Amino acid sequence: MEESKKVRCPDGGLEDRLVMSGSMANLTDATSLQQFEELLKNNSKSLTVVHFHAAWAPQCSQMNDVMAELAKEHKHTMFVKLEAEAVPEVSEKYEITSVPTFLFFKGGEKIDRLDGAHAPELTNKVQRLGSGGGGAARAGDVPKEDLNERLKRLINAAPCMLFMKGSPQEPRCGFSRQIVQILKDHDVQYSSFDILSDEEVRQGLKTYSNWPTFPQVYVNGELIGGLDIVKELVESGELENTFPKTVSLESRLKTLINKSPIMLFMKGNKETAKCGFSRQILEIMNSTGVEYNTFDILEDEEVRQGLKTYSNWPTFPQLYVKGDLIGGLDIVKELKENGELISVLKGEN
Repeated sequence: MEESKKVRCPDGGLEDRLVMSGSMANLTDATSLQQFEELLKNNSKSLTVVHFHAAWAPQCSQMNDVMAELAKEHKHTMFVKLEAEAVPEVSEKYEITSVPTFLFFKGGEKIDRLDGAHAPELTNKVQRLGSGGGGAARAGDVPKEDLNERLKRLINAAPCMLFMKGSPQEPRCGFSRQIVQILKDHDVQYSSFDILSDEEVRQGLKTYSNWPTFPQVYVNGELIGGLDIVKELVESGELENTFPKTVSLESRLKTLINKSPIMLFMKGNKETAKCGFSRQILEIMNSTGVEYNTFDILEDEEVRQGLKTYSNWPTFPQLYVKGDLIGGLDIVKELKENGELISVLKGEN
């Protein structure tokens, strides 16, 4: 027997929750590290799906509705909602940098991951993993137009883009390590994307570019190839003519900081903040009525790490006015409380 009950949430609201009469509910909330670990332990013999969400993100609310429907269909799968910023011990352990993010567990071990609000792929993964099937859902389960548009944007995010396993600082396979070294030896300026952090991009690029392996290098939106092709370009002496001329990181950061009179470097963009601090600073900036531009540091690891050193400011968001660092969320809050924010944004102070 199943029954739908009103259950009080941590925020004081009520929601419908599917409850299995005489047994533990298969849709629940984890509000602490201990509760999270107990849920994994108690449900070790079957699939557990954990939704890392935030109350301020509307896409998370939509995916909670999807989870509720899936819970009705998959009664032997445990569905857990966890507010990412409220339980930082868990979020940091599993490197949750944006919401919504879904992790899939069996036997207490993480077996798969899904970043973003992709209902078709979530459904596919639950069906495959819950029935004992292995492997990740194929990118083809995501609406093709949406995925292709995203891939095109990523490929064109910088004049030279490297899609690799890991980051240039910490490559996570031998091929990626070799190609990073070659690009470094030849002073090639590039940005990178970690395909291990996004299964949708990893699978989608194989089809999009008709190139089945990684790493993959793109110049001005066009696929150059993988490690073997880059090695051939080195041997033939064509590499320097193929890749864009080197621009120092400092010059690139200076250009980005001065791209607009007011630049906000944050997690996400004006439309979708991907952390609570970025969401709060967006609300403050929007309340001023002053025009500003944003840069999503989650899509460029080089900029993300470089700005910390360049401005001697270790955290994000970071706000710049006419090329000068104003500060982060706390500084902006203080300026607002003191009535100085608008004059600072207009460069009057």
